[in-house]
Amino acid sequence: MEKTLSLVVLLVLGALVPAARAQQANSVGGTAASAATTPTQKSIEAYLRNLYAFGPDVQVTVGPPKESGVEGLSEVNINVVIGENKQDAKFYVSKDGRYLFRGDLSDMTKDPLAENRSRIEMKEAPTMGDAKAPVTIVEYSDFECPVCRNLHDALRGMLPTYAGKIRVVFKDFPIEQIHPWARTAAIAGRCAYQQDPKAFWKMYDLIYDNQELISAANAWTKMTDYASQTGLNADTFKSCMASPAAGEAVNASRANGQLLEVGSTPTIFVNGRRIVGADPHLLEQYINYELALLKSGKAAEKK
Repeated sequence: MEKTLSLVVLLVLGALVPAARAQQANSVGGTAASAATTPTQKSIEAYLRNLYAFGPDVQVTVGPPKESGVEGLSEVNINVVIGENKQDAKFYVSKDGRYLFRGDLSDMTKDPLAENRSRIEMKEAPTMGDAKAPVTIVEYSDFECPVCRNLHDALRGMLPTYAGKIRVVFKDFPIEQIHPWARTAAIAGRCAYQQDPKAFWKMYDLIYDNQELISAANAWTKMTDYASQTGLNADTFKSCMASPAAGEAVNASRANGQLLEVGSTPTIFVNGRRIVGADPHLLEQYINYELALLKSGKAAEKK
C-alpha cells in the first residue's frame, strides 16, 4: 500500500490518551501553529509534538473543535506537514480537553455504507461493465503505484468470473510526492476517455502492463505511443494533454477521494464498503457478500 506520509504512529493513535499532560511540553517543538488559538488546540498540538518528538521543522496544525454529534465529544482535524509530505487526520477530544483519540464514530441506527456511496462522484468517470450490475467497485488509483498494478491484475483475472455482476469505476488519485509520472499518466487516461470512453480501458491496461518501462523522463512519449496503439487521434490526444481541462478533471477526482478520506492507493469501495490495498481474497469476500445479500433478498420476496 502506498502511503502519502509515513506517520504511522500518528495515524494509529486509537487509544484514549490524557491530553491534560500536554501543556508541560509547550516549550518542546518550537513554534505553535498559528491556527491553534484555543487552549484545547494548543494542548493537543503540544501533546502530539511531545509524544512523537516533532521538532520545529514539522508543521502541526490543529483545527478548531467542532460538534461531533456525540455528547461530550468534539471533532478536530489535525494536519501534519513534513517537508513536501502532508497528512490530514480526524481526531476526537473530550469537551473538558482531557482525552484525545482517533477512530470512527458509528451511528448504528444508520446504514454504515450510505455516506460513502453518497460521496462517491461517478459522473464523467471511466466505467466498465453493466450499469445495472448489482456490485459497483470504485477504485481510487495511481498509475505509478505498484500495488495498484496488483489490483489491476487481480481485477483482470476476476472479472470474467463475475460477468454481468460487477461494474468497475476508475477514479484518479495520483500521489505526486512519491510518483513523479503518475499525474502525466492520469492526464493521458483522462484524454483517452474524453476522446473515446472505451479507449480508456485499453490505455489503463497498457500503462499498468508496462509500468516498469515508464519514467518521468519518457512518460509523455510513452503516453502518446500508447494512445496511438489504442487507435486514438494523435493530434487530438496531444492537444488534450497540453490543455488544462484534463488536469482539472484529475484534480476533481483526487478532491473527491480526499472527501472520502482516501490517503493511500489503491483504495477501493465495493458498494460503499472500503478496502485499502489490493487483497484479492478480501475483494472477492466483499463481492460474494453483496451477491449473497441480493440472492437472499430475492428469495425472501418469493416467499
